[in-house]
Amino acid sequence: MRTICAFVIICLFTACSSPKEKDDESKVLTVLPDEMSEVRAMRLEYTDFNHELIANGVISAQNRADLKFQVSENIAGIYVKNGVRVRKGQKLAELDPFKLKNSLEQAQDNLAKARLDLQDVLIGQGYSLNDSSKIPNDVLQLAKVKSNYNQSLNQYELAEYNYKNSVLYAPFDGVVANLFSKVYNHPDASQPFCTIIDNAHLEADFKILESELAVIRINDKVSVSPFSIDSYSCSGQVGEINPEVDNNGMVRVKAVLNNPDNRLYAGMNIKLHLQRSLGKQLVIPKEALVLRSNRKVVFKLENEHAVWVYVSTGLENSSGYVVTDGLAEGDSIIYEGNINLAHESPVRVKN
Repeated sequence: MRTICAFVIICLFTACSSPKEKDDESKVLTVLPDEMSEVRAMRLEYTDFNHELIANGVISAQNRADLKFQVSENIAGIYVKNGVRVRKGQKLAELDPFKLKNSLEQAQDNLAKARLDLQDVLIGQGYSLNDSSKIPNDVLQLAKVKSNYNQSLNQYELAEYNYKNSVLYAPFDGVVANLFSKVYNHPDASQPFCTIIDNAHLEADFKILESELAVIRINDKVSVSPFSIDSYSCSGQVGEINPEVDNNGMVRVKAVLNNPDNRLYAGMNIKLHLQRSLGKQLVIPKEALVLRSNRKVVFKLENEHAVWVYVSTGLENSSGYVVTDGLAEGDSIIYEGNINLAHESPVRVKN
């Protein structure tokens, strides 16, 4: 009796479960269809290739002057401030001139007295100072020593120099920077009083690899973008290539920049782009290149199948690689949808 009941239950369970298993099978067939991969392809041709060099650098000024007072006196006046544009020859600041002027007048009197003493010594030797060309050189030099003329002349020239340099003038057109002194105080002799920066003539200082020397020339065009200003760039050209490779295999280069908007400042960190045309090359998009077992592979389109080809590449820029081996002009290469392809995978090209 127990055997008969067990058989009946098994039959009922089997009868109830069979339709569900058929439904599951049909669902699997619906969810996992055998579809071809959709890709995009292009015909390979020789095109103009611009080698692109990207480097980081710093902006510096072609003309920069740290100005200092030559003597230590109280500051009588400051006529500029940081960030102000000045013209060549414009007065920037001056010291109290009283002591300096007094020293100059005393030195001038001492020089006049020494000149009279020199003339007396020469008259005693039978010569006149008004006709110095007839005085033997040894006699003239001895007379200058006895009259203390040389020392008086040196003191006068020093006093005149200090007095003239008690006023600071701008050596060229530019902007004032690093001005921190105050009126009625002595300037710090260990630091420049201020700095004049010619921000109309800036240059970019950057380094390139030794291997990149072959693709850079004087007057090559460059584009500079400061990290601190989004979506802003200015143009320039290579002006100087230092003819020495440092211990790290780098070469120092300078590019002269245009700064029409005065938005660039000395000391800014920048990214620099340089492009140089290398003529017609066989170029593939960067998206077309994939790695298989650490080797460079490009998929060619042949009879609606993806055929992988090992390739060798040379120079590159931001958009593509120069192919040196593995492909030829006229080949159709896949540049989209190629990430998960295998050799001879069936594909369908998107319109």
